[in-house]
Amino acid sequence: MDSEDVLGTAADWLSKGHKVALGTVVKTWGSAPRQAGSQIAVRDDGAFVGSVSGGCIEGSVIEEALVAMKDAKTRKLEFGVSDEQAWAVGLACGGRVEVFVEPIE
Repeated sequence: MDSEDVLGTAADWLSKGHKVALGTVVKTWGSAPRQAGSQIAVRDDGAFVGSVSGGCIEGSVIEEALVAMKDAKTRKLEFGVSDEQAWAVGLACGGRVEVFVEPIE
């Protein structure tokens, strides 16, 4: 899904009275599943559209987005796994991802 679909869906949710937070990949190092600029929109009831990574990282970003809607504060999240750790948990890559989460109105 491209960013226009994510942003369009977020705008639709806002127009229907939902709170929304947006997560954006702002930087990657090494091997990462999504490139910088990838986005996820999260609605106040936990529904989401788009992707910033997958797996545990995506779950953490969604949780932080829900908190951001409540406290109206932005946050910068960084996730990383060493290559050795990545193989130990069955991941094929060992990069790092930085995600900016912001509540939007």
